[in-house]
Amino acid sequence: MVQKSIHNITVSRLIIGFIAGFFATLIFHQLTLELLWRVGLAPFGPFSLAATQPFGVPAFISLAFWGGVWGSSFVCIENRFRNFGNYWVVAFLFGAIFPSLVALLVVLPLKGKPLGGGWSPALLVTAFLINGAWGIGTGLIFKLLKRFP
Repeated sequence: MVQKSIHNITVSRLIIGFIAGFFATLIFHQLTLELLWRVGLAPFGPFSLAATQPFGVPAFISLAFWGGVWGSSFVCIENRFRNFGNYWVVAFLFGAIFPSLVALLVVLPLKGKPLGGGWSPALLVTAFLINGAWGIGTGLIFKLLKRFP
């Protein structure tokens, strides 16, 4: 892989982060959503096939793409997670806080929905838990993938 440095972040690390975030979305995020949907907490189900704009791809594929973008962000700072305590707790909190805030405060209003999704407790808990699971999954997949040259 290409090893050009961008402020101590290699292109290969960013690519691995994207792959980790993409697959963490499909596995950890969506399976956690499935569990929350089955117990009646999540206000929507997993693996939505609804077409997204502007390209018409299924929502879960669009979500996985953005999970990959977040995965690249994740790997830019994940080597500092130990400074804040347990790696897995910080990975969970990274996912639970940052993608959730962007979804609630930026993405939903851009889609014509109320700020914070109307602050529905079920939506807030769902966002926190599925994105936290994504953070753990991204960390796990990233650690597994970075072992390979």
